[in-house]
Amino acid sequence: MDTDFSEQRVKMVDGQIRTTDVTDAALLAAMLSVPREAFVGAGLRDLAYIDDDIQIAAAAEGRPARYLMEPSPFAKLVQLAQITPADFVLDIGAGTGYAAAILSRLASSVVALESDPALAEAAGATLSELGYDNVAVVQGVLNEGYGAEAPYDVILLGGAVETIPAALFDQLKEGGRLVAVEGQGNAGTARLFLKTAGIVTSRSAFNAAIRPLPGFERTPVFEF
Repeated sequence: MDTDFSEQRVKMVDGQIRTTDVTDAALLAAMLSVPREAFVGAGLRDLAYIDDDIQIAAAAEGRPARYLMEPSPFAKLVQLAQITPADFVLDIGAGTGYAAAILSRLASSVVALESDPALAEAAGATLSELGYDNVAVVQGVLNEGYGAEAPYDVILLGGAVETIPAALFDQLKEGGRLVAVEGQGNAGTARLFLKTAGIVTSRSAFNAAIRPLPGFERTPVFEF
């Protein structure tokens, strides 16, 4: 029997998203329309709408495993950015492209940055096949951002980080927003960073335990 993914999307939005204080109508509509099952491996499609992270790449050659973020914290993080139809967005750690697809329904255009060549290729192919033509998938080092297209109205970090490089704040427009989860595991806190008159300020928004994004670890400090 074929899985009714459209019904699963409704259940995800009603059971996981609306119940966690996500009220943005455009975001809810996007999450109802984007086929999450298209952004996971074929063998995991029946699990695409579970209330958990889903592995999209195994650990290999020193690279950690990568995950599609759990729907609720992802939606809350996107809502925090208050994306408008005029915004230019940088999605850092694009994975297979699901976040970029959601962002493309909210913003004017999206640059989706991914460091893993296989994930970047998969994201580009899926987004193209599904007609999300206002997304450009680029490959590069995640913690360097993508200066070639900067500045951005919004930057979204698609995983937990220990530190946010100054280079990313440099790529924000005046009035720009960056949203990220700082801290690992249960110590993770979603934060909104605002750039005003060249100065970046931040506030904490909610607790979130999500998988880490590689390349944003703190440099160890040696003390004598």
